[in-house]
Amino acid sequence: MTLNPEKAALRKHLLEKRDSTSFDLIGIHSEKILSKLMKTKVISEAESIACYYSIGSEVQTVELITQLLDEKKSVSLPRISSNTMSFRTIDDLSRLDKGEFDIPEPKDNAPIQEKHDVILVPCVGLDVEGNRIGYGQGFYDKYLEGNDAIKIALSYSKQIVKSIPVTDEDIKMDWIITEKDVIKTS
Repeated sequence: MTLNPEKAALRKHLLEKRDSTSFDLIGIHSEKILSKLMKTKVISEAESIACYYSIGSEVQTVELITQLLDEKKSVSLPRISSNTMSFRTIDDLSRLDKGEFDIPEPKDNAPIQEKHDVILVPCVGLDVEGNRIGYGQGFYDKYLEGNDAIKIALSYSKQIVKSIPVTDEDIKMDWIITEKDVIKTS
């Protein structure tokens, strides 16, 4: 990943802004975001959904994962090994390991899911064009490169900024869902 000082400063600012959100408000906003997500045709028609296991002040996804599993969707979560991210199928949230960044992830022997209809992507910030700023490790951008799945960023509205500095490695989101809006970017 190319180091971009402007992007690093924006990432720091947006993380501080997101992390200042109360736990109660995170729950309220997450519930609204997930409700909007579940009402989309994209999700209702999807059979295979790559999700992320939320941490800290991210849009909370544990209830979403449970709901998708209850609906018999094929759900996968990221697993990082040897600096590479793959998505592995899960059928139960109780059978996860602590991963490289202390994030729960599927066990090493869980089946790799290569193809997804939808990939739900965590973010630190976005612009309305679908440009995303993540945590700076590049795992999602590398994984999403050349991937034809529908890419949906789950975000709080306060994480939407006028513009995100982009590099050639950055992958745009197709949809952004906040507690206030559903934005189709492509």
